Amino acid sequence: MNAQPVAIPSLNDIASAARRIRTVVRRTPVIQVAAGELDVPIPVILKLEFLQHTGSFKVRGASNALALLRAAERGAPTAGVCCASGGNHGAAVAWAAREAGLPATVFVPDFSPRTKTDVIESLGARLRRVEGFYADALAASQDHARHEGAFHIDAYDDPQTVAGQGTLGLELAEQVPEGQPVLVGCGGGGLYAGVALALDGRNRVTAAEPSSAPSLTAALEAGEPVDVEVGGIALDSLGARRAGRIATAVGLSLGMKTLTVADEDIAAARALLWQRLRIVAEPGGATALAALLAHPEHFPDGATVVVSGANTAPSSSIGC
Repeated sequence: MNAQPVAIPSLNDIASAARRIRTVVRRTPVIQVAAGELDVPIPVILKLEFLQHTGSFKVRGASNALALLRAAERGAPTAGVCCASGGNHGAAVAWAAREAGLPATVFVPDFSPRTKTDVIESLGARLRRVEGFYADALAASQDHARHEGAFHIDAYDDPQTVAGQGTLGLELAEQVPEGQPVLVGCGGGGLYAGVALALDGRNRVTAAEPSSAPSLTAALEAGEPVDVEVGGIALDSLGARRAGRIATAVGLSLGMKTLTVADEDIAAARALLWQRLRIVAEPGGATALAALLAHPEHFPDGATVVVSGANTAPSSSIGC
């Protein structure tokens, strides 16, 4: 790993985040799905995190980071906040900033879908499209923060963001059986890291990645974050070219092995969620279920699957 130390949030940090944002975020429900109903011979629990504000888990991390900022500043930073995003984190930052009465600027790669960018703008944030990928939007956001004095809220590789995402894991600890494996979709790895830290010693957490964007898989193989080529149908939500240092350190410390899935597996999982349960999930939100469908042998006794986002047009997701 990189010689520079990696700041990893503790379980106390995650518990503090839960107290800090408990009146802000929703406690999302779980549903029990009988063996065979999702074409696997095991019972499945679905964590319906797409019912969160702005349609994804990202509000947890953004709200925690912003609350800590306001406490440190003893008020509102006049320059506001900024971030880079494929769409979901940007919507979360825009929502949290609006709730706090702060201006927000969101930088997105130019391929980000209108379904997501329209939400960002509807929440009052200034949208800036950047040619290229998420990494290019991130560079633009960091440059904006330096020159304008805005507070940059990282999408997945900051302890405050990861601690906020970990509050989902604390909810799962009260909702699902101890020992049952948990599957989460993974891009930069903030959700994986937070949930794995929250459930360490209670439930094994596995990160599921598109084979077209295997950033954490490559990082764990290399022993440190490395750049990978990214593409595929989940690019806007799981298209980080380089996994976060926090997620990589957590994965290495826990000996976690990722599961990768093809785009067709993700498409099949989305279709199944709609056909059997009338759940509309975006590709990134269905990637965890895709991993269960593609690799059921890893979960002989059942699994909990986080459906992490639903920012998509129904007609584009399932052919309805």
